[in-house]
Amino acid sequence: MLDQITGGLVVSCQALPHEPLHSPYIMSKLALAAMKGGAVGIRANTKEDILAIKDEVSLPVIGIVKRDYEDSGIFITATKREIDELLESGCEMIAMDATSRPRPGGMTTAELVTYCREHGAGVQLMADISTVEEAVAAEALGFDCVSTTLHGYTPYTSTSKLYDDDLAFLKAVLGELRIPVIAEGNVQTPEMLKRCLELGAASAVVGGAITRPMEITQRFVKAIE
Repeated sequence: MLDQITGGLVVSCQALPHEPLHSPYIMSKLALAAMKGGAVGIRANTKEDILAIKDEVSLPVIGIVKRDYEDSGIFITATKREIDELLESGCEMIAMDATSRPRPGGMTTAELVTYCREHGAGVQLMADISTVEEAVAAEALGFDCVSTTLHGYTPYTSTSKLYDDDLAFLKAVLGELRIPVIAEGNVQTPEMLKRCLELGAASAVVGGAITRPMEITQRFVKAIE
């Protein structure tokens, strides 16, 4: 999958149960619109959405399952249960939280990576990280690529964002890794997307700026209040 998305835009088509567009059918149509607009890949949440998207488009899919657990702050592809669901979905790549936080049930990220490799031959693995140290650790664990998805969304990075200081965090990660780095997290404009690729990101994932009309509307309304 990495070969297919390098140099291009991946569009995140997700809607949680409390959001207006929550529906596998709607996500499949968003993915179709993204493909027609020139996207080279899709990032999607849940087995059901991924199956619907794969029926609609020919693009490769980065799959995740978001599920909350009481004993952990990790909710992106947290356990073997989510891995099994994603393997059944046929997605080409699985993304998981690879931060330093404890996983549900005490499983380690290394153990989950091993499980993926044993049960999903040919499926690539993406590490969603929030710090440079986590990115380096993910590379050592054998992930195929790293994504900046969680920078700004863990308790210890909550005051920072990907786009601060001309994408300083992205630059820092790129400077430490040999595996491909995917820019993700508040890539809000075409100019930011272009800058991510100029800096050396293999690809970039854009979600809210394209596929979340409620949030897009809120930004416009806020500007005139």
